[in-house]
Amino acid sequence: MPGFEIKTWFPLATEITARFKDSQNHFTEDNTHVAMLAWLPEKLIYGKPEILAVCVVSGKSVAAARDNHYHNPPDYIVLEPEDTTARTSNLRQTNTSGYKFQGTAKEFRRAVKMVTSWGKNGRKFKPTADYQAKVRRLLGRFSYRLDTNFSKMDRIVHPEIERFKEAVMHAKVHGLTVEEWRALLASENDPAIRDALAARLDIKELDAKALVK
Repeated sequence: MPGFEIKTWFPLATEITARFKDSQNHFTEDNTHVAMLAWLPEKLIYGKPEILAVCVVSGKSVAAARDNHYHNPPDYIVLEPEDTTARTSNLRQTNTSGYKFQGTAKEFRRAVKMVTSWGKNGRKFKPTADYQAKVRRLLGRFSYRLDTNFSKMDRIVHPEIERFKEAVMHAKVHGLTVEEWRALLASENDPAIRDALAARLDIKELDAKALVK
């Protein structure tokens, strides 16, 4: 289906927590794009949300960047969903998953031999049925754990998204860059925070009892 998958990012948070799990096979026509919207409250710590910047990239390119970044068998494997095309649309699966090796050192050496037998390009990710069958055999033979952090947009290492992140963090908002505001608000330096909010946003600390009189 053509269209946009929208992800939002509050850049004063620790990282971009939005995930992108769609399989590369979901983007065969490359007509679905990912729109990332960076936003902040109008008064930085309160107010209506305002869009700071927008990044639009190919969904197919994001899926490929994710898989190429994570997939490193046998240490880490990216698994495609099983073929569910015969199911009704609401039951079809399109999400990939990431798994981290949890076996012993001896088992890891055996797993390496197994991956080596896949050939010269055996470690290169492929969303094809044949390649995924090999990955499933690896998963079935050795111990792996599901990676709950898999596919976070902040960890995909997509070139356009990385440039977008850098541009947003260097953008000026009320006299300071977003990175400077994030460092300040995370510092727990209350006097410095109060001074910055008062000087740049005219937000001042008042006595609560005086306000309700």
